[in-house]
Amino acid sequence: MSKLLTAYFSTGGNTRRAAKAIAAAAGADLYEIKPALPYSHADLNWMDKGSRSTLEMNDQSSRPELVADFPDMSSYDVLLLGFPIWWYTCPAVIRTFLESVDTAGKKIVPFATSGGSGLGSVEHDLAKYAPNAEILPGRMMNGRINEAELRSWIQGMGL
Repeated sequence: MSKLLTAYFSTGGNTRRAAKAIAAAAGADLYEIKPALPYSHADLNWMDKGSRSTLEMNDQSSRPELVADFPDMSSYDVLLLGFPIWWYTCPAVIRTFLESVDTAGKKIVPFATSGGSGLGSVEHDLAKYAPNAEILPGRMMNGRINEAELRSWIQGMGL
């Protein structure tokens, strides 16, 4: 039986709700990825070319600092990784997280929330930040979350 960790980054609560539901359905531990400097409403204004999130996403070298209470990944086989979709991919905070923990030999299952877009290039991009992990197909987690459906999704991946 695989040991699972659900790690998530959330700014508005949607991804947090999805992460908690997934962790409960999977019997996984739960970890919140927290930026050292929390994002304000203005930081998240994607229509503002000068907003913090826009600047981070336009700079592929951007690695926002995180609160460094990282989980010990050695005890986990699978990382269920949640975040909101920003610019059709994962936020820069996720790049920092993946490059700060040891994901070698782990399975990573992305899940995301979005106001209107799909997973975009998430799976391809995650492989760049966790090159020694196996990236499994991701899932959008918008709307109502059904626990039985989540269990079926997790079991369907052999987790």
